[in-house]
Amino acid sequence: MFTIQQIHEAHAKVKSGADFPKYMQDIIVLGVTSFETFVFDNHTHYFGKDNFQTSSEGFSETLTIADESNVAQFKSDLKSHQQGNTDYMTFLNDCAKSGVEKWVVVMDKMTCSYYDKAGNEMVVEVIPLV
Repeated sequence: MFTIQQIHEAHAKVKSGADFPKYMQDIIVLGVTSFETFVFDNHTHYFGKDNFQTSSEGFSETLTIADESNVAQFKSDLKSHQQGNTDYMTFLNDCAKSGVEKWVVVMDKMTCSYYDKAGNEMVVEVIPLV
C-alpha cells in the first residue's frame, strides 16, 4: 500500500490548482481510492483497497472556518486557484473564509466535493483527466 511520504512527494509537485488533475493521477497510481482533507489544519485521511487507511499530520497552527458558508465567493476563489493564480496556503485561507470545512475526493468518480461545517455539500466538481 501507499505511504504518507509517497503522497507528500506527489503533492510537492503541485504549485497551484492547475496541477491538481496530475496530482490525482499520481496518487491513483499509488493506490489511493479516496481522501478527505480538513481545512482547519490540512490533515487528511487517505483510503485504499481492502479497507487500508492512513492519515497525514495537520499543521500546528489552525485556521478558523467561517460559520456562514459563501458558495459564490468560494466558487470564485476555486476558479482562480484552478487557473494557477493562488498557492495552496492562499486556497486554504480562501476555503476557511468561505466556510469550507473539508473536501472529499472519490477517485472512481473523479469528483471533489466541498462541505461546510453543517455537512452541506457546497460545490461538487469533476476532476479533469490529464
